[in-house]
Amino acid sequence: MERDGITDDGLANSLEKSLDLSSFDEMDPSLAEGHHIFYEREVPFELRSAEGAEAPQEVGALEAIKVKILIHGEDSNPTSVRVELSSESNLFFYYYHELDEAGFRHLQEGQKLMVDFAEYAAVLLRMLNHCIKEPHSHLAVFVMHRDGTARLDFIQNMEYKFVELLSCNFQACTEESVRQQITYRYNVVKSRLALMQARLADVNALVKIKNPSLLLQLQRAPPRVTAQRRFA
Repeated sequence: MERDGITDDGLANSLEKSLDLSSFDEMDPSLAEGHHIFYEREVPFELRSAEGAEAPQEVGALEAIKVKILIHGEDSNPTSVRVELSSESNLFFYYYHELDEAGFRHLQEGQKLMVDFAEYAAVLLRMLNHCIKEPHSHLAVFVMHRDGTARLDFIQNMEYKFVELLSCNFQACTEESVRQQITYRYNVVKSRLALMQARLADVNALVKIKNPSLLLQLQRAPPRVTAQRRFA
């Protein structure tokens, strides 16, 4: 819709462009040690719990888990690769996996991987994307133990059997790390809300001058709510 040269999409784009959110990255605890984000997406994980030495649950709950792959050093020549897992439905769910080249060699030998350490982050990226795009044939199963350790298994359904492609050991973050992450996420949401409210007030003032009837229409229209992704 366009009135007096103002379109609904134009208002949305103006609002988005006016919000400089890059400064939030500087507050991210994940980047405090010099890492940079290589990958960040929500991925469907099957969450299972294991009690002590007992076998984990045969079937777990499917949940959208936010995955961050962080690299220290250059993408083509990293000094370490770190993976962080968090959940929007449980603020206290926070696990990490970190390997340097020496640790990767141990993983490589144990699982007979045919890639070098420089390719490790890209391999994880591809497997995570397979779980998003092909959830019926590629599974990410996350098994949690009471002592804070966990294991992420990437599994491929070959119809006649399940093949384990890669396993990564994880550790629950410390209480202090979790507190820092929760504080950061809260402050980001609070800052974004304040920025959007301020910019929306500016846009409302402009539209009121240019086209009062359009402002009336926008105020009467029900808000569009984007549902969070959940996996059934």
